[in-house]
Amino acid sequence: MSSLPSQLSQRIESVAGIDPELRPATKPQFGHFQSNVALRLAKQEGAKPRDVAQRIVDQLRLDDLCETPEVAGPGFINFRIRADVLAATVTDQLADPRAGIMTVADPQRVVIDYSSPNVAKQMHVGHLRSTIIGDCFNRVLSALGHQVIAQNHIGDWGRQFGMLIEQVADEGLDLASLDLAGAEELYRRANAHLDADESFAARARERVVKLQSGDPATRQAWQRLIEISLAGFNRTYARMNVKLTDADVAGESSYNPLLAPLADDLERRGIAKVDDGALVVFAQGFDAPAIIRNSAGGYGYDVTDVAAIRYRVDELGARRIIYVTDARQHHHFELAFAVARMAGYLPDDVVAEHVGFGMVLGPGGTPIKTREGGTVTLDSLLDAAEEHAVPEIALAAIKYADLSNSLQKDYVFDAERMTQTTGDTGPYLQYAHSRCAGILREGASRGRHFDHIEVLSEPAEQELALWLTRFGETVQVVADDLTPHKLCTYLFELATKFSTFYEQCPVLKSEDPVCSSRLCLVAATKQVLATGLDLLGIVAPERM
Repeated sequence: MSSLPSQLSQRIESVAGIDPELRPATKPQFGHFQSNVALRLAKQEGAKPRDVAQRIVDQLRLDDLCETPEVAGPGFINFRIRADVLAATVTDQLADPRAGIMTVADPQRVVIDYSSPNVAKQMHVGHLRSTIIGDCFNRVLSALGHQVIAQNHIGDWGRQFGMLIEQVADEGLDLASLDLAGAEELYRRANAHLDADESFAARARERVVKLQSGDPATRQAWQRLIEISLAGFNRTYARMNVKLTDADVAGESSYNPLLAPLADDLERRGIAKVDDGALVVFAQGFDAPAIIRNSAGGYGYDVTDVAAIRYRVDELGARRIIYVTDARQHHHFELAFAVARMAGYLPDDVVAEHVGFGMVLGPGGTPIKTREGGTVTLDSLLDAAEEHAVPEIALAAIKYADLSNSLQKDYVFDAERMTQTTGDTGPYLQYAHSRCAGILREGASRGRHFDHIEVLSEPAEQELALWLTRFGETVQVVADDLTPHKLCTYLFELATKFSTFYEQCPVLKSEDPVCSSRLCLVAATKQVLATGLDLLGIVAPERM
């Protein structure tokens, strides 16, 4: 069922013939919504706007939804949803464990590619955004009934493993003694060794060949490095309250068997051509080609991502594929999509989207770096936030700061500001939820009972009730447009309207049926806040 504003808009459009462009009324005395549709039609018809407005009002049949519409000013039409309709809608929503989120009629299988850390390296600040954003998409799309398949495309293949495994051999190192931080230190030592010693570099290249050819000892060391890394990743994922597990891992190495056949297929069909010794695809609209196989016979990121697309469509049955990575990779993915379309690996009825995100900046507005100028680990950012708040509050601060802005924009990581319980922050929404919980606990201790809204007469009550009915509609927009900041804005507005309601409409000091009706509004607000915060991956505490 569509929201009350959507129902109203559809009925007006059926009479007016154009989108009424409903807007919230500027003042309570003007009702709940206002439309300038008559002014726009009058201009087309050469008629008086108020006459056109009155004609529309006379033709509308809204008795079951609204009070009688009013023509105001030069030709605006004001609409007020009936109080009993609002009351019944919120009562029904309160009884719905999904808080008004409607399951889509045509659920899809959606693949979301996110997080994607590199083996033998700790996750860094760049993985913060990919992981948080991807997890939010996973939660929102799953809530609407889509079958979501998370894909953690970890970096578990490439020349770096030659130097890593050769360094292990040189040191006689027992990999069982390493954790992820230790593996990263091993990476640094191996890299320095590679730069300083040409004989080591030669042995590292030979080790890559052994890895690719399946040498048992080399493969065993490689597998152990992956296991160490996954254990470290999983600790961070648990700390971040995200849904990724080992079952979602689909690293670069998993596509290796697909690369040569794919290259042969593209070349055989004339889609790929040899150019200066490399096998490439020139896609329309792109200055440079996609490299399918380089002049040395190796395979890189372009062909791996085309193979991943093919696999996700053919084997996973994806109808929508979403990539969540740094915005600077947008061109790479657009090129991969174009090649996959040309080859028929990505049919026209399968949607492929790259959701790029901006950078996380320090308080000075510059990229976050360690004092030594190195990359900041994700765990150290979590630690920084936890210096200002307990873990679940700190995590709410980080996630909300990340998701509440347009994803493509950079944002400043300011732990002190982000963890405040006032203003547009995650902890403020958590506080609003805990406040609702406290009111309901107090009501229960006084023997107050509530199961439906009977009285809804005050403007602040109606404003809160109307906003509650728009939750499901908001979640659908976020799923369609991949815009989590709209859910953040909705929840912040809800918390703000609840605060106004609580200040202007005494709850526990009222007598029934007003008290029980207002307790229902509190319960409905708590329910929507809890559900909305969960979609953002944020815990909704009962007490703060």
